[in-house]
Amino acid sequence: MSARKSIAFAIIMLCSFKLSAQQGVNEISFGNGLLNYVADDSSFSVKFAPRFQVRYYGTSDFTDDGLAPVDHDFLVRRSRFKFDGWVVHPSIGYKMEFGLSNNDMSGANAFTKNAPRYILDAVIRWKFAPGFELWAGQTKLPGNVERVISSANLQLVDRSLLNSKFNIDRDLGIQIRHITKLGGQFISKEKLAISQGEGRNIATGNEGGLQYTGRVELFPLGSFTKKGEYMGSSTVREGKLKIMAAYTYDFNRDASKTRSNMGDYMFLTDGSLYQTNITTQFIDLVLKYKGFSMMAEYASRIATNPVAVELNGTETGDIVSVGSAINMAMGYFISEKIEVAGRYTTLNYADVTGASPVTMYTLGLNKFVVGHKLKVQSDISYSTKNGESDAIIFRTGFELHF
Repeated sequence: MSARKSIAFAIIMLCSFKLSAQQGVNEISFGNGLLNYVADDSSFSVKFAPRFQVRYYGTSDFTDDGLAPVDHDFLVRRSRFKFDGWVVHPSIGYKMEFGLSNNDMSGANAFTKNAPRYILDAVIRWKFAPGFELWAGQTKLPGNVERVISSANLQLVDRSLLNSKFNIDRDLGIQIRHITKLGGQFISKEKLAISQGEGRNIATGNEGGLQYTGRVELFPLGSFTKKGEYMGSSTVREGKLKIMAAYTYDFNRDASKTRSNMGDYMFLTDGSLYQTNITTQFIDLVLKYKGFSMMAEYASRIATNPVAVELNGTETGDIVSVGSAINMAMGYFISEKIEVAGRYTTLNYADVTGASPVTMYTLGLNKFVVGHKLKVQSDISYSTKNGESDAIIFRTGFELHF
């Protein structure tokens, strides 16, 4: 997308809201959307909440002679327009989110008709019965908790290595969600998704089978305040201990990418795709109490035949990223708006991949000006590969979210 088209898109969106200014306006304040409307006849509502993140990355690799000179990277990590609300009745909600940064739009290929991948979310959500909700469209699958946490609400500057290598991200399909009250404060949330299995913005049809995802979340001490289980840090203080324990099972039948619905397509020399069944599992634990937070994740991925081969049995060089990972993060507010946080992550790939095990240790410091809506973050990481020192990474940046 050219710069002129991006600017034109932004102007059209803003003008559309200006034309809507004759409608009812309410709850306009920083952090609650740049514009927030309810139609005079109560036929719809819409909230527009743009946001962006600016980042600096400094990386120094370990060499035989010590640390190499630092590589510096400055970038707009994310820049997004988000819309949500309801139509006809509050029980019929929707969400649309568009990405305008280079990272947001990257990944164009023949399966996206070589168009930038602007659309992050385009989903309608219908509360069709007590405790039940039906989702249809493109949105995040009910995968590991770290991935479902919005990038605007992260505890550290970016997500962990576990997430970058094993998450199942967004896809097109349907989801059914249900809440069960098990007695007292104990509740369970069940989520089931059936999706295309190839990730977001695919426009040329399904190349393999379907992807099936099931997730169960248990809350033995009741719900978190303001859905705090899906927010990094303890910005919303829990007066009483809150716990979420969850399990996700994901099966992608005849997957054609190296990381289930993520990664690279596994092409054969005749232009067709290598396909194999891929299973991914996650176990999550989230705990929050007052200014303390903890998140722990385990991920595992296996494939029926992880090494891609030609029809004659010759290996193509593509290998499914099978293996496991552990990620643990903790944070504590040392004052009302300043938090220290730490994270420990390990990647252990299956021998078939030929990839070395990786460990990363991260220490972060956050300043929350207005919660996650306006914050400055920084962290430093030390990573090892196959037990040997690999790199030191320093990251810093800010989030501005209307």
